[in-house]
Amino acid sequence: MRRYTFTAITLSIFTLFVSLFSASSQMKSPAAGLANTENSTHVVPQWRTPELTNLVYMQLDSGLVIVQLAPFMAPINVGQFKSLIKDGFYDGLDFYRVIDGFVAQGGDVTQSRLHEHAKQLPAELTRAYNGSGDSSNDPFVLVQSGEFMAPQTGFLNGFAAGRDPSTLQEWLLHCPGVVAFGRNNELNTASSEFYIAIGQAPRHLDRNMSVLGKVIYGMHHVQRIKRASVNVSSGVIEDPTKRTKIVWARLANDVPVQQRVNVQVQNEHSDAVATRLARGRTLENEFFHFRGNGNLDVCYYNLKTRIVE
Repeated sequence: MRRYTFTAITLSIFTLFVSLFSASSQMKSPAAGLANTENSTHVVPQWRTPELTNLVYMQLDSGLVIVQLAPFMAPINVGQFKSLIKDGFYDGLDFYRVIDGFVAQGGDVTQSRLHEHAKQLPAELTRAYNGSGDSSNDPFVLVQSGEFMAPQTGFLNGFAAGRDPSTLQEWLLHCPGVVAFGRNNELNTASSEFYIAIGQAPRHLDRNMSVLGKVIYGMHHVQRIKRASVNVSSGVIEDPTKRTKIVWARLANDVPVQQRVNVQVQNEHSDAVATRLARGRTLENEFFHFRGNGNLDVCYYNLKTRIVE
């Protein structure tokens, strides 16, 4: 009978443990929350701070609202919006067309404020994306395929977005809080009037309007914007004294540091977002007796925000 020394047995067990640990580490999926490099693996943070250059502070008489802009989708329109804000164009104006459950539209209803940056713009409704299939360089996080108003929906650079693989086009969705330029019936007529979606996802506006960004703080103040009478189908509030005022609007860089709000948005590549989406698909909570069909409304599961004190 072959005999083994204690040292040899110990060394064999240690070698086996190291091998199993190494194999286990290699089996971990990088899809949700982990970013792999050739030599290291690091956890993707749950929260990220939007770039200061892409934040707008808007003080309404109902409270402060902060908008995160999306120049990656509509660079020309966002650029004009920034220029108007920089020059104080919106200061003292109001929300003059407000339809409950739909949108609150603000700007110069009298068209008395002439401005060099209020010219009509080309519409920026969608953008092309690289359909090579290389997911490592693709910022889009797929949430739902076969979605009812888009072939695919998910998250793109922190925004709820849609995609069409057949045309290789992507766009931002009209979830609650989305900010976009208004226009006339003609496509390239947006200039300075903007709106905030205050209803439950007016998605029929997707790919029809130039989306500027979304509200990431102060949506409760947006919901306090005064509505038009239900008897006025156009939503126009004729009496200026009954409108919600835009006291001022500033680019975040122009807001004194002590007045800024440290707001963060969830990272769509994080474990926390992946877990929330997975739980939404299964509804494995004793409260639910009908557990759905596994499909998700990306607007309902939109990325959360938080304030860092």
